[in-house]
Amino acid sequence: MPENSAAGVGTPSRNIGVGVALVIGSCLSLPFGAAVATTLFPALGTWGVTSLRVLIAAVVVTLIARPRLRHWNRAQWTAAILFGVSVAAMNGTYYAAIERIPLGPAVAIEFLGPLVLAAALTRRVVDFLWVGLALGGMALLAVDGLTGSDPLDPIGVLFALVAAGFWVMYIRTSTRVGALIPGTGGLAVALGVAAVLLLPFGIPAMGTAVGEPSLLLMAGLTALLASVIPYTLELAALRRLPQRVFGILLSLEPVFATLAGWIVLGQQATPLRMAAIALVVAASIGVTAGARRRRGAGPDEEPPSLMTGSIPVVPD
Repeated sequence: MPENSAAGVGTPSRNIGVGVALVIGSCLSLPFGAAVATTLFPALGTWGVTSLRVLIAAVVVTLIARPRLRHWNRAQWTAAILFGVSVAAMNGTYYAAIERIPLGPAVAIEFLGPLVLAAALTRRVVDFLWVGLALGGMALLAVDGLTGSDPLDPIGVLFALVAAGFWVMYIRTSTRVGALIPGTGGLAVALGVAAVLLLPFGIPAMGTAVGEPSLLLMAGLTALLASVIPYTLELAALRRLPQRVFGILLSLEPVFATLAGWIVLGQQATPLRMAAIALVVAASIGVTAGARRRRGAGPDEEPPSLMTGSIPVVPD
């Protein structure tokens, strides 16, 4: 697909500017939603917050999408269910990570998932070099964790790595859903599946939240900031921006996560951590900018898929 097809040939600069603003809004909304979520962890637990957030998001997206399920076939149902499993697992492990480590490093570590997938799918030497650069960033985080005054919790790092793995599953399953199911019906069903899977963790949290409406309000704010708003903004941005530009902008997400952690939670970033995040951002931008669909490419030469807050993107 030609790069300009995402935004139209000769897209007015005003539309480009609006698209950039929409992506920046999404990148700000996601980590601030995560930052709000961390304030709920002591009362509701990480998995309880995950359950409430996904449940609220599922209700909102279902009301908006109104999926028509009557004519779905087995392949569509299978794809949506697997997508839902990945949504539940990725969000749960990510929240377990940010309970223990700051937002910036958590997002940077999680970015290893799509970066490794990009290298595996493209099989271009330069993409392996970009992944090596990201791994260099992880090495800096390890050094900071061993020598710094505020080391990263190893369990939190492990959860972030597991979340990175489920991010890969998310990319693959959401791409499959996008190919098989038109519109946002697949996302609505996947969120419903995820909500059901997380329900055992959510029932105690719901009981606590009902007793304290302020907690329920904060959970709703988390769902709004971390799911509904990013999805809406990204969908609108994709109509205005070339996909490659879209992906490059989203590669800045670890920076925005660090900013949100500092503003909302008072999380400080050491020079080594900032350098590590910068390497991951550079690697992500490099993979996204270099991704291209060559004419006549075979199945092993497909471009990498990079995940946004809610939407899988295949750079041109």
